[in-house]
Amino acid sequence: MYDNSKPDIVIHLAAKVGGIGFNQENPGALFYENLMMGTQLLHEGYLRNIEKFVAIGTICAYPKFTPVPFKEDDLWNGYPEETNAPYGLAKKMMLVQSQAYRQQYGFNSIFLLPVNLFGPGDNFNPKSSHVIPALIKKIVDAQKIQNPKSEIQNPKVVVWGTGNATREFFYVEDAAEAIVLAMEQYNKSDPVNIGAGFEISIKELVKLIVELTGFKGEIIWDKSKPDGQPRRMLDTTKAFREFGFKAKTDFRKVLKQTIEWYNKPL
Repeated sequence: MYDNSKPDIVIHLAAKVGGIGFNQENPGALFYENLMMGTQLLHEGYLRNIEKFVAIGTICAYPKFTPVPFKEDDLWNGYPEETNAPYGLAKKMMLVQSQAYRQQYGFNSIFLLPVNLFGPGDNFNPKSSHVIPALIKKIVDAQKIQNPKSEIQNPKVVVWGTGNATREFFYVEDAAEAIVLAMEQYNKSDPVNIGAGFEISIKELVKLIVELTGFKGEIIWDKSKPDGQPRRMLDTTKAFREFGFKAKTDFRKVLKQTIEWYNKPL
């Protein structure tokens, strides 16, 4: 790939990734594939003297009980949440590699830590999707069977966990802007959080999707399933200080756009 395309800058966005269930079923594959693609892409970039390597990490790299909001200095203060630790640690190795290669070889690579991304074009496969597309699919699909001619007048949607866990969600266009700004202006191997700077409980998220879709059925919380990490929200002051990024998108507005994108006729 490097020999054919001869890039000046590489932005490594690729990942094998999914939600809690996908992580529980595929810990070995998630560890190996993410570790190997990151390690080799960065190393081969160094061998070919590319100008810059932008590594995209994950919020899953943070310790399970990180104080909220998550600060970059807390990244090594504990083990990640168990269901996504193999994925999070595999991605975090790019930070170690980035710092080591800068120290020994002077290779310019940076490491960004985004929170959960979402938006039109997301992965809505129920076997591997993250929470927002998974919930949109469940609720919209249930709503489609809720009509006067249907035998099912009160469709039920089952949601994992208690709903008490919180998450921060980052609109994909904001994420793209953050990555480009970092690519243009940031040249250190210290990790940088990129996110929207707010948190919402899964319960409140479900209520909002129900409201935006007009769903009239029943939400059932399956408390036998894991919540994942208890809370997630990033401190994004470093991104603003280092390369002037601050998320601008209204969450409700772009969540509605994402629902509309999924719901559009084929």
